[in-house]
Amino acid sequence: MVKIPKELKYTETHEWVKIEEDIATIGITDYAQRELSDIVFVELPSKGKSVKKGEPFGTIEAVKAAADLYSGVSGKVIEINEELKQKPELINQDPYGKGWMVKIKISDPSQIPELLSAEQYEELIKKEEH
Repeated sequence: MVKIPKELKYTETHEWVKIEEDIATIGITDYAQRELSDIVFVELPSKGKSVKKGEPFGTIEAVKAAADLYSGVSGKVIEINEELKQKPELINQDPYGKGWMVKIKISDPSQIPELLSAEQYEELIKKEEH
């Protein structure tokens, strides 16, 4: 069973977004890491880089495939998960915890309601699986 924490927001490209005031923490969902299988490399942006909602901010490579990582909100990268450089498998082991990727200072809070709820994301997965 795929984990979809109710308190998080989601993108149609399988990233999760945790909103805390004006900071968004972003990672990939449990569903995404299962689809990719064993993650071997993650390329993340540098601190201070501006990202735009819906545009790639990095890439993720697994044994089976490589994929772009998309930002759920626009803003500036204020922190990256340095541990993933040495241990990309943390994304497989704990996608919603130690596997987080970037923290972004949100520049446009009006984008937050455009993110999917846990229920909407669950529906999206069901459609994709059929």
